[in-house]
Amino acid sequence: MAIFQYKALDSNRNTTNGLIEAVNESVAAEILQEKGLSIVSLKEKSAKVKSKSTSFLGRVKTKDLVVFSRQFSVMVSANVAMVQALQILVEQTENITLKMIISDIADEVDSGARLSDALAKRPKVFSGFFINVVKSGETSGKLDEILSYLADEMEKDYDMMSKIKGAMIYPAFVFGGLVVVGTVMMVFVVPKLTGILTETGAELPMATKILIGTSGFLSNFWWLIFIILAGVVGGIKLYIGTYAGKRQVDWLILRLPIFGKLFQRIYLVRFTRSMNTLIIGGVTITKSLKIVSEIVGNQIYKDLITKTSKEVEDGNSISSVFANSTEMPPMVSQMMSIGEKTGKLDVVLSKITDFYTREINNIIANLMTLMEPIIMVIMGVAVGVMVAAVIMPMYNMASQF
Repeated sequence: MAIFQYKALDSNRNTTNGLIEAVNESVAAEILQEKGLSIVSLKEKSAKVKSKSTSFLGRVKTKDLVVFSRQFSVMVSANVAMVQALQILVEQTENITLKMIISDIADEVDSGARLSDALAKRPKVFSGFFINVVKSGETSGKLDEILSYLADEMEKDYDMMSKIKGAMIYPAFVFGGLVVVGTVMMVFVVPKLTGILTETGAELPMATKILIGTSGFLSNFWWLIFIILAGVVGGIKLYIGTYAGKRQVDWLILRLPIFGKLFQRIYLVRFTRSMNTLIIGGVTITKSLKIVSEIVGNQIYKDLITKTSKEVEDGNSISSVFANSTEMPPMVSQMMSIGEKTGKLDVVLSKITDFYTREINNIIANLMTLMEPIIMVIMGVAVGVMVAAVIMPMYNMASQF
Protein backbone atom coordinates (compact mmCIF):
# COMPACT_ATOMS: atom_id res chain seq x y z
CA MET A 1 0.00 0.00 0.00
CA ALA A 2 1.22 3.49 -0.89
CA ILE A 3 0.33 6.87 0.55
CA PHE A 4 -0.81 9.61 -1.84
CA GLN A 5 -1.19 13.31 -1.17
CA TYR A 6 -4.08 14.91 -3.00
CA LYS A 7 -5.57 18.31 -3.72
CA ALA A 8 -9.15 18.28 -4.93
CA LEU A 9 -12.39 20.26 -5.26
CA ASP A 10 -15.58 19.17 -3.50
CA SER A 11 -19.14 19.59 -4.80
CA ASN A 12 -19.16 23.23 -3.68
CA ARG A 13 -15.89 23.90 -5.53
CA ASN A 14 -14.02 24.28 -2.24
CA THR A 15 -10.40 23.16 -2.19
CA THR A 16 -9.58 20.22 0.06
CA ASN A 17 -6.22 18.59 0.80
CA GLY A 18 -5.36 15.30 2.45
CA LEU A 19 -3.73 11.89 2.35
CA ILE A 20 -5.12 8.63 1.05
CA GLU A 21 -3.78 5.08 1.15
CA ALA A 22 -4.17 2.89 -1.94
CA VAL A 23 -2.44 0.19 -3.97
CA ASN A 24 -1.55 2.59 -6.79
CA GLU A 25 -2.35 6.04 -8.16
CA SER A 26 -5.29 4.94 -10.31
CA VAL A 27 -7.00 3.22 -7.36
CA ALA A 28 -6.44 6.33 -5.24
CA ALA A 29 -8.04 8.47 -7.97
CA GLU A 30 -11.07 6.14 -8.12
CA ILE A 31 -11.56 6.35 -4.34
CA LEU A 32 -11.47 10.15 -4.45
CA GLN A 33 -13.91 10.28 -7.35
CA GLU A 34 -16.31 7.99 -5.49
CA LYS A 35 -16.29 10.55 -2.70
CA GLY A 36 -17.41 13.21 -5.15
CA LEU A 37 -14.06 15.00 -5.36
CA SER A 38 -12.56 16.48 -8.52
CA ILE A 39 -8.81 15.82 -8.47
CA VAL A 40 -6.52 18.80 -8.95
CA SER A 41 -3.28 17.00 -8.10
CA LEU A 42 -2.38 13.55 -6.86
CA LYS A 43 1.15 12.39 -6.07
CA GLU A 44 2.77 9.67 -4.02
CA LYS A 45 4.57 10.69 -0.85
CA SER A 46 8.32 10.11 -1.31
CA ALA A 47 10.20 7.65 0.87
CA LYS A 48 12.26 10.54 2.21
CA VAL A 49 9.18 12.37 3.48
CA LYS A 50 7.80 9.15 4.93
CA SER A 51 11.01 8.46 6.78
CA LYS A 52 11.08 11.95 8.21
CA SER A 53 7.47 11.93 9.30
CA THR A 54 7.12 8.39 10.58
CA SER A 55 7.41 8.04 14.33
CA PHE A 56 8.89 5.01 16.07
CA LEU A 57 7.18 1.91 14.61
CA GLY A 58 4.28 4.10 13.39
CA ARG A 59 3.15 4.69 16.96
CA VAL A 60 1.15 7.76 17.95
CA LYS A 61 2.81 9.25 21.02
CA THR A 62 1.10 11.09 23.84
CA LYS A 63 2.81 14.28 22.74
CA ASP A 64 1.22 13.95 19.28
CA LEU A 65 -2.25 13.66 20.83
CA VAL A 66 -1.59 16.64 23.11
CA VAL A 67 -0.64 18.82 20.13
CA PHE A 68 -3.62 17.52 18.13
CA SER A 69 -6.06 18.28 20.98
CA ARG A 70 -4.62 21.74 21.55
CA GLN A 71 -4.71 22.77 17.88
CA PHE A 72 -8.15 21.24 17.33
CA SER A 73 -9.61 23.04 20.36
CA VAL A 74 -8.19 26.39 19.22
CA MET A 75 -9.69 26.05 15.72
CA VAL A 76 -13.10 24.85 16.96
CA SER A 77 -13.27 27.71 19.48
CA ALA A 78 -12.42 30.10 16.61
CA ASN A 79 -15.58 28.86 14.80
CA VAL A 80 -13.65 26.99 12.11
CA ALA A 81 -15.87 24.23 10.67
CA MET A 82 -14.98 20.84 12.12
CA VAL A 83 -14.18 19.20 8.78
CA GLN A 84 -12.07 22.16 7.72
CA ALA A 85 -10.26 22.13 11.09
CA LEU A 86 -9.45 18.44 10.67
CA GLN A 87 -8.19 19.00 7.12
CA ILE A 88 -5.92 21.79 8.36
CA LEU A 89 -4.60 19.46 11.07
CA VAL A 90 -3.76 16.87 8.41
CA GLU A 91 -1.28 19.34 6.93
CA GLN A 92 0.12 20.42 10.30
CA THR A 93 0.57 16.97 11.86
CA GLU A 94 4.07 15.52 11.51
CA ASN A 95 3.33 11.95 12.64
CA ILE A 96 2.37 10.13 9.44
CA THR A 97 0.20 7.58 11.27
CA LEU A 98 -1.83 10.26 13.03
CA LYS A 99 -1.92 12.29 9.80
CA MET A 100 -3.61 9.40 7.99
CA ILE A 101 -6.01 8.79 10.87
CA ILE A 102 -7.07 12.46 10.99
CA SER A 103 -7.57 12.43 7.22
CA ASP A 104 -9.84 9.39 7.50
CA ILE A 105 -11.73 10.98 10.41
CA ALA A 106 -12.23 14.18 8.39
CA ASP A 107 -13.72 12.14 5.53
CA GLU A 108 -16.05 10.27 7.89
CA VAL A 109 -17.21 13.46 9.62
CA ASP A 110 -17.71 15.08 6.21
CA SER A 111 -19.91 12.10 5.32
CA GLY A 112 -22.14 12.76 8.34
CA ALA A 113 -20.55 10.66 11.08
CA ARG A 114 -20.17 12.04 14.60
CA LEU A 115 -16.63 12.93 15.67
CA SER A 116 -16.79 10.65 18.72
CA ASP A 117 -17.97 7.71 16.59
CA ALA A 118 -15.10 8.25 14.16
CA LEU A 119 -12.63 8.40 17.05
CA ALA A 120 -14.12 5.24 18.58
CA LYS A 121 -13.09 3.27 15.47
CA ARG A 122 -9.44 3.89 16.44
CA PRO A 123 -9.25 2.56 20.03
CA LYS A 124 -5.49 1.97 19.78
CA VAL A 125 -4.94 5.71 19.28
CA PHE A 126 -7.82 7.35 21.13
CA SER A 127 -8.56 5.96 24.59
CA GLY A 128 -12.03 5.47 26.04
CA PHE A 129 -11.29 8.49 28.22
CA PHE A 130 -10.59 10.71 25.20
CA ILE A 131 -13.63 9.45 23.25
CA ASN A 132 -16.09 9.87 26.13
CA VAL A 133 -14.93 13.41 26.87
CA VAL A 134 -15.41 14.34 23.19
CA LYS A 135 -18.82 12.63 23.15
CA SER A 136 -19.93 14.60 26.21
CA GLY A 137 -18.83 17.82 24.49
CA GLU A 138 -20.90 16.95 21.41
CA THR A 139 -23.93 16.15 23.55
CA SER A 140 -23.72 19.35 25.60
CA GLY A 141 -22.95 21.54 22.59
CA LYS A 142 -19.74 22.75 24.24
CA LEU A 143 -17.23 20.81 22.19
CA ASP A 144 -14.82 23.75 21.97
CA GLU A 145 -14.73 24.19 25.77
CA ILE A 146 -14.41 20.46 26.40
CA LEU A 147 -11.61 20.09 23.84
CA SER A 148 -9.75 23.03 25.38
CA TYR A 149 -10.08 21.56 28.88
CA LEU A 150 -9.09 18.11 27.62
CA ALA A 151 -6.01 19.57 25.95
CA ASP A 152 -5.07 21.37 29.19
CA GLU A 153 -5.41 18.23 31.30
CA MET A 154 -3.57 16.02 28.80
CA GLU A 155 -0.80 18.60 28.66
CA LYS A 156 -0.49 18.63 32.47
CA ASP A 157 -0.34 14.83 32.58
CA TYR A 158 2.22 14.75 29.77
CA ASP A 159 4.38 17.40 31.49
CA MET A 160 4.25 15.48 34.77
CA MET A 161 5.31 12.19 33.16
CA SER A 162 8.03 13.94 31.13
CA LYS A 163 9.40 15.48 34.31
CA ILE A 164 9.47 12.08 36.04
CA LYS A 165 11.16 10.39 33.07
CA GLY A 166 13.66 13.23 32.87
CA ALA A 167 14.50 12.82 36.55
CA MET A 168 15.19 9.11 36.02
CA ILE A 169 17.50 9.56 33.02
CA TYR A 170 20.52 10.67 35.08
CA PRO A 171 20.58 7.78 37.60
CA ALA A 172 19.69 5.26 34.87
CA PHE A 173 22.56 6.51 32.72
CA VAL A 174 25.03 6.39 35.62
CA PHE A 175 23.98 2.91 36.77
CA GLY A 176 24.04 1.64 33.20
CA GLY A 177 27.54 3.05 32.79
CA LEU A 178 28.65 1.39 36.03
CA VAL A 179 27.33 -1.98 34.83
CA VAL A 180 29.12 -1.68 31.48
CA VAL A 181 32.41 -0.52 33.04
CA GLY A 182 32.19 -3.19 35.74
CA THR A 183 31.59 -5.93 33.17
CA VAL A 184 34.54 -4.79 31.04
CA MET A 185 36.74 -4.68 34.15
CA MET A 186 35.70 -8.16 35.26
CA VAL A 187 36.13 -9.74 31.81
CA PHE A 188 39.29 -8.06 30.51
CA VAL A 189 41.16 -6.21 33.26
CA VAL A 190 40.71 -8.24 36.46
CA PRO A 191 41.96 -11.57 34.98
CA LYS A 192 45.29 -9.93 34.07
CA LEU A 193 45.67 -8.35 37.50
CA THR A 194 44.69 -11.45 39.46
CA GLY A 195 46.82 -13.67 37.24
CA ILE A 196 49.91 -12.22 38.89
CA LEU A 197 48.51 -13.02 42.34
CA THR A 198 47.60 -16.62 41.54
CA GLU A 199 51.05 -17.31 40.06
CA THR A 200 52.72 -16.49 43.39
CA GLY A 201 50.89 -19.37 45.09
CA ALA A 202 50.29 -17.19 48.15
CA GLU A 203 47.13 -17.49 50.23
CA LEU A 204 44.64 -15.00 48.81
CA PRO A 205 42.02 -13.08 50.81
CA MET A 206 38.39 -14.18 50.51
CA ALA A 207 37.47 -10.96 48.62
CA THR A 208 40.13 -11.75 46.01
CA LYS A 209 38.93 -15.36 45.60
CA ILE A 210 35.35 -14.17 45.11
CA LEU A 211 36.50 -11.58 42.55
CA ILE A 212 38.56 -14.17 40.63
CA GLY A 213 35.66 -16.64 40.64
CA THR A 214 33.19 -14.01 39.43
CA SER A 215 35.57 -12.82 36.73
CA GLY A 216 36.18 -16.37 35.53
CA PHE A 217 32.47 -17.12 35.40
CA LEU A 218 31.73 -13.96 33.38
CA SER A 219 34.59 -14.69 30.96
CA ASN A 220 33.69 -18.34 30.34
CA PHE A 221 29.91 -18.40 30.74
CA TRP A 222 28.78 -14.98 29.49
CA TRP A 223 26.38 -16.73 27.13
CA LEU A 224 24.70 -18.45 30.07
CA ILE A 225 24.08 -15.06 31.70
CA PHE A 226 22.28 -13.83 28.59
CA ILE A 227 20.13 -17.00 28.54
CA ILE A 228 19.29 -16.59 32.23
CA LEU A 229 18.43 -12.91 31.76
CA ALA A 230 16.24 -13.69 28.73
CA GLY A 231 14.49 -16.45 30.70
CA VAL A 232 13.93 -14.20 33.71
CA VAL A 233 12.58 -11.33 31.58
CA GLY A 234 10.32 -13.72 29.64
CA GLY A 235 9.08 -15.34 32.84
CA ILE A 236 8.33 -11.96 34.43
CA LYS A 237 6.40 -10.85 31.33
CA LEU A 238 4.33 -14.03 31.34
CA TYR A 239 3.66 -13.68 35.06
CA ILE A 240 2.66 -10.03 34.72
CA GLY A 241 0.32 -11.09 31.92
CA THR A 242 -1.82 -12.93 34.48
CA TYR A 243 -4.20 -11.13 36.84
CA ALA A 244 -2.48 -12.48 39.97
CA GLY A 245 0.97 -11.56 38.62
CA LYS A 246 -0.07 -8.06 37.61
CA ARG A 247 -1.66 -7.44 40.99
CA GLN A 248 1.36 -8.80 42.87
CA VAL A 249 3.83 -6.67 40.88
CA ASP A 250 1.70 -3.54 41.27
CA TRP A 251 1.45 -4.20 45.02
CA LEU A 252 5.24 -4.47 45.22
CA ILE A 253 5.65 -1.23 43.26
CA LEU A 254 3.64 0.60 45.90
CA ARG A 255 5.88 -0.89 48.61
CA LEU A 256 9.19 0.10 47.01
CA PRO A 257 11.46 2.14 49.28
CA ILE A 258 11.67 5.79 48.19
CA PHE A 259 9.90 5.19 44.85
CA GLY A 260 6.72 3.58 46.26
CA LYS A 261 5.43 6.90 47.57
CA LEU A 262 6.13 8.56 44.22
CA PHE A 263 4.22 5.90 42.26
CA GLN A 264 1.27 6.12 44.66
CA ARG A 265 1.04 9.89 44.06
CA ILE A 266 1.25 9.36 40.29
CA TYR A 267 -1.68 6.92 40.33
CA LEU A 268 -3.72 9.23 42.57
CA VAL A 269 -3.15 12.22 40.29
CA ARG A 270 -4.02 10.12 37.23
CA PHE A 271 -7.26 9.05 38.96
CA THR A 272 -8.35 12.47 40.25
CA ARG A 273 -7.38 14.38 37.10
CA SER A 274 -9.17 11.94 34.78
CA MET A 275 -12.25 11.82 37.01
CA ASN A 276 -12.35 15.61 37.15
CA THR A 277 -12.10 15.92 33.37
CA LEU A 278 -14.87 13.39 32.76
CA ILE A 279 -17.23 14.88 35.36
CA ILE A 280 -16.74 18.40 33.98
CA GLY A 281 -17.44 16.94 30.55
CA GLY A 282 -20.82 15.72 31.77
CA VAL A 283 -20.02 12.00 32.02
CA THR A 284 -21.86 10.25 34.88
CA ILE A 285 -19.90 9.28 37.99
CA THR A 286 -20.49 5.56 37.44
CA LYS A 287 -19.29 5.67 33.84
CA SER A 288 -16.38 7.93 34.80
CA LEU A 289 -15.20 5.41 37.39
CA LYS A 290 -15.34 2.58 34.85
CA ILE A 291 -13.31 4.58 32.32
CA VAL A 292 -10.74 5.75 34.87
CA SER A 293 -10.24 2.20 36.19
CA GLU A 294 -8.86 1.26 32.76
CA ILE A 295 -6.35 4.12 32.52
CA VAL A 296 -5.08 4.46 36.10
CA GLY A 297 -2.26 1.98 35.34
CA ASN A 298 -2.19 -0.06 38.56
CA GLN A 299 -4.18 -3.24 39.25
CA ILE A 300 -4.60 -2.43 42.96
CA TYR A 301 -6.23 0.90 42.20
CA LYS A 302 -8.13 -0.56 39.24
CA ASP A 303 -9.79 -3.13 41.53
CA LEU A 304 -10.48 -0.43 44.11
CA ILE A 305 -12.11 1.89 41.57
CA THR A 306 -14.10 -0.97 39.99
CA LYS A 307 -15.45 -1.92 43.42
CA THR A 308 -16.33 1.73 44.05
CA SER A 309 -18.22 1.87 40.73
CA LYS A 310 -20.37 -1.09 41.81
CA GLU A 311 -21.03 0.56 45.18
CA VAL A 312 -22.15 3.76 43.46
CA GLU A 313 -24.46 1.76 41.17
CA ASP A 314 -26.02 0.28 44.31
CA GLY A 315 -26.68 3.77 45.64
CA ASN A 316 -23.78 4.05 48.09
CA SER A 317 -21.30 6.91 48.49
CA ILE A 318 -18.31 7.19 46.17
CA SER A 319 -16.03 7.38 49.21
CA SER A 320 -17.42 4.28 50.98
CA VAL A 321 -14.81 1.88 49.51
CA PHE A 322 -11.97 4.41 49.58
CA ALA A 323 -12.48 5.06 53.30
CA ASN A 324 -11.71 1.41 54.13
CA SER A 325 -8.69 1.06 51.84
CA THR A 326 -5.11 1.37 53.06
CA GLU A 327 -4.00 2.32 49.54
CA MET A 328 -6.13 5.47 49.47
CA PRO A 329 -5.03 8.32 51.78
CA PRO A 330 -7.76 9.36 54.26
CA MET A 331 -7.68 12.92 52.89
CA VAL A 332 -8.83 11.71 49.45
CA SER A 333 -11.85 9.78 50.71
CA GLN A 334 -12.85 12.54 53.15
CA MET A 335 -12.60 15.33 50.59
CA MET A 336 -14.45 13.30 47.96
CA SER A 337 -17.21 12.63 50.49
CA ILE A 338 -17.50 16.37 51.12
CA GLY A 339 -17.51 17.11 47.39
CA GLU A 340 -20.23 14.53 46.81
CA LYS A 341 -22.45 15.95 49.56
CA THR A 342 -22.00 19.56 48.43
CA GLY A 343 -22.34 18.78 44.72
CA LYS A 344 -18.86 20.13 44.01
CA LEU A 345 -16.99 16.89 43.39
CA ASP A 346 -15.22 18.34 40.34
CA VAL A 347 -13.83 21.24 42.41
CA VAL A 348 -12.65 18.87 45.15
CA LEU A 349 -10.99 16.56 42.61
CA SER A 350 -9.19 19.55 41.10
CA LYS A 351 -7.89 20.58 44.54
CA ILE A 352 -6.69 17.03 45.27
CA THR A 353 -4.95 16.88 41.89
CA ASP A 354 -3.13 20.17 42.54
CA PHE A 355 -2.07 19.02 46.01
CA TYR A 356 -0.59 15.70 44.89
CA THR A 357 0.99 17.25 41.79
CA ARG A 358 2.94 19.55 44.12
CA GLU A 359 3.89 16.53 46.23
CA ILE A 360 5.16 14.72 43.14
CA ASN A 361 7.28 17.73 42.19
CA ASN A 362 8.73 17.86 45.72
CA ILE A 363 9.49 14.13 45.74
CA ILE A 364 11.23 14.37 42.35
CA ALA A 365 13.31 17.33 43.56
CA ASN A 366 14.29 15.40 46.72
CA LEU A 367 15.12 12.29 44.68
CA MET A 368 17.44 14.25 42.44
CA THR A 369 19.20 15.61 45.53
CA LEU A 370 19.36 12.15 47.11
CA MET A 371 20.58 10.34 43.99
CA GLU A 372 23.97 12.05 43.87
CA PRO A 373 25.20 10.85 47.31
CA ILE A 374 23.71 7.38 46.69
CA ILE A 375 25.62 7.10 43.39
CA MET A 376 28.80 8.33 45.08
CA VAL A 377 28.42 5.71 47.83
CA ILE A 378 27.90 2.92 45.28
CA MET A 379 30.95 4.02 43.30
CA GLY A 380 32.95 4.25 46.53
CA VAL A 381 31.93 0.71 47.52
CA ALA A 382 32.87 -0.59 44.06
CA VAL A 383 36.28 1.07 44.23
CA GLY A 384 36.75 -0.20 47.79
CA VAL A 385 36.04 -3.78 46.74
CA MET A 386 38.55 -3.51 43.90
CA VAL A 387 41.19 -2.09 46.26
CA ALA A 388 40.57 -4.76 48.90
CA ALA A 389 40.52 -7.62 46.38
CA VAL A 390 43.35 -6.62 44.01
CA ILE A 391 45.45 -3.67 45.06
CA MET A 392 45.98 -4.64 48.72
CA PRO A 393 47.17 -8.22 47.99
CA MET A 394 49.54 -6.87 45.33
CA TYR A 395 50.85 -4.26 47.79
CA ASN A 396 51.37 -6.92 50.48
CA MET A 397 53.17 -9.15 47.96
CA ALA A 398 55.48 -6.28 46.92
CA SER A 399 56.24 -5.35 50.52
CA GLN A 400 57.58 -8.88 51.18
CA PHE A 401 60.51 -8.34 48.81
